[in-house]
Amino acid sequence: MFTVEEYQERMRKTKEKMNEQGIEVLLLVNPSNMNYLSGYDAWSFYVHQMIIVMIDEEQPIWIGREMDANSARISTWMNNDNIIPYPDDYIQSDNKHPMEFVANILKEIGQANRYIGVEMETHYFSALSYLKLIHHLPNATFKDADQLVNWVRSIKSPQEITYMRMAAQNAEMAMRRAYETIDANVRECDVAANIFQAQISGTAEHGGDYPAIVPMIPSGRKTSAPHFTWTDERYQVNDPVIVELAGCYNRYHSPLARTMVIGEPSYQLAETSKVIVEALNETLNFIRPGVTSEEIEEVWQNNIAKHGFYKRSRLGYSVGLSYPPDWGEHTISIRPGDQTVIQPNMTLHLIPGLWYHDFGVEISEAIRVTDSGCETLADFPRELYVKNPTPSLYVNGTTLPKY
Repeated sequence: MFTVEEYQERMRKTKEKMNEQGIEVLLLVNPSNMNYLSGYDAWSFYVHQMIIVMIDEEQPIWIGREMDANSARISTWMNNDNIIPYPDDYIQSDNKHPMEFVANILKEIGQANRYIGVEMETHYFSALSYLKLIHHLPNATFKDADQLVNWVRSIKSPQEITYMRMAAQNAEMAMRRAYETIDANVRECDVAANIFQAQISGTAEHGGDYPAIVPMIPSGRKTSAPHFTWTDERYQVNDPVIVELAGCYNRYHSPLARTMVIGEPSYQLAETSKVIVEALNETLNFIRPGVTSEEIEEVWQNNIAKHGFYKRSRLGYSVGLSYPPDWGEHTISIRPGDQTVIQPNMTLHLIPGLWYHDFGVEISEAIRVTDSGCETLADFPRELYVKNPTPSLYVNGTTLPKY
């Protein structure tokens, strides 16, 4: 895990951001941010929970369901007095709400009249939660904390980078398992099961964690849509297959996407894959500290434009510590208009996917920004993978790779 000193440094950086935004008390319900500042790690984010960061207190306060309090005592660096559970009758009750309990705690500890930041744009903060807070804390001034802690998380510590490299090794194992098991007449669900086994078993040196997103393994025409998962249908000869997954270790993610074909690829699939790989390589060569997100995207677009291609969706985003339903950090987006200056130890997922009416191609890399460039976290072939190719397979005069 992490040292107490690292958690304290994260708290210091968070309080700097709070000062900049005029926030005295910060209520965090995003489980990734809760974990980042406290170490809390349990599958309890389906009920109301939070940590409270106060500008003038060294440690945060954890508030959650009573049966989860021991999880907080075991996994966090905080004193037991800072772990405050609410009774179970607050769960899915028509008469009381956990945010009423939170409001009462804030009153008891003298924080009810302050500038309070809440995560207005997060999956885990409901409209009713907000209404309950403002009703029961009438003297507080509420502010949108937006992605305050998410931005603190964007630059990784050495220990975080180590965990992401371990996650990348798990991603390599899972992708190899997908390549080995995807074949004609094999069920999609059986491939998904094999991928999950590889993700969680990890390597001989370290295991794996459950990823924030399940494997996405569409085939045939479904590759034209990026977020299909799997069915019990069987793969067919000449089906293209997209595999997008992530390795995960200690909640840190390293995503990886590849495209393969069972048998013979169409000319369009082969050519699109070649263009994507060439442009991705050029983009990776360009990335370095000091450039902006939109400049990275411009390099990518200029390279694929030479071949008549254009990508409408963003090229990538920041990744790292996360819980379902998303492994992204909701901060950096590599697209026009994002002027974030890239800095060392930022970690990004570049996903140059192109989707058309009847097929798609994804070949992605998770990267770490170094002092002078960038490095990929995983080491896995980028080319279109051809499974069981015909004896003599050429596209436009070039022999396709056969692994």
